[in-house]
Amino acid sequence: MSRLNRLWIVLALLALIATTITAVPFVGAQDDQVCSGVDIVFFPGGSPGGPFETVVYNGALKAASDLGANVQYVWSDWDSQKMVTQLVEAIATQPDGIAVMGHPGDEAYRSAVDDAQAAGIIVTAQNVPLSDLQAQYGANGFGYVGAFQYSAGFSLAQESVRRFGLVEGDRAMVWGLLSQPGRGERTRGVVEGLEQAGVTVDYLEIDQATNADAAAGIATFTAYVASAPDVKLVVTDHGNLTASLQSLLEAAGKGPEDIFTAGFDLSPATVTAIQGGWTDLVIDQQQYLQGYLPILQICLAKKYNFSGLTIDTGAGFASADNIDILAPLVEQGIR
Repeated sequence: MSRLNRLWIVLALLALIATTITAVPFVGAQDDQVCSGVDIVFFPGGSPGGPFETVVYNGALKAASDLGANVQYVWSDWDSQKMVTQLVEAIATQPDGIAVMGHPGDEAYRSAVDDAQAAGIIVTAQNVPLSDLQAQYGANGFGYVGAFQYSAGFSLAQESVRRFGLVEGDRAMVWGLLSQPGRGERTRGVVEGLEQAGVTVDYLEIDQATNADAAAGIATFTAYVASAPDVKLVVTDHGNLTASLQSLLEAAGKGPEDIFTAGFDLSPATVTAIQGGWTDLVIDQQQYLQGYLPILQICLAKKYNFSGLTIDTGAGFASADNIDILAPLVEQGIR
């Protein structure tokens, strides 16, 4: 066979392959969105407009838009008891799936989740893991998106000790939620990480009024600082309190260099506080993903019977070293 004939055969084969590829429909190019017709109830966690929960909400809104889901949003004021009641109410509306904040813990949610499963409703969790329920119902699409509480708290404590040069006998205040099953593991991680380094820890529980509205904690904070003039570090285990650190320090008559501060989650106020030296270290759990990915999880489980995914969003730290890179994304409500 001549070289010219071989060339014509190759060209003919290439043309045939191109025609075949063009004729085969691309699965991703369907007119209908993957989650079209799927009804979901989503718990952003706190109150409308709150700095942490707004970013979670933004992620869920984007997922609903991208995937075509019908999503109803239920706000809980970070009240664990309210979350359980709202889950029961959501089940009664018979959606295809419900994405819950895990703060109440496995046992508090168990009866309602059992009822949801019996009704064929997919349940998945964000922000705080529900490990027992996920182990039981993971095959039905029960997943988790968020940081892992204890390790996140312990890492923040270790990084604070390293960065701020804390030594045995130094005093730290930890303001957290030890009383909450599951959610309290992050606070426990902070406390134990500091104590392991020999730091003296004064622990304060966040009351429900402060949990719902950080401004309600000003009196508690100022009273503590007045009673502990030697405190070197304050850790706020709460995104909205972390966003209020500058206001809290100013109310206590302190400047940006007087007390080291560390906390959780980025927000516009936290970015400003980091840039101004008021907040020194924040662990970023990328809460936008805690809105987006649970919607995707429910869609995949509903449409394709995928089992629950476990996704750790607690990736790293924000400080003066990298805040200028992150700031534009925070302003967009993505980080």
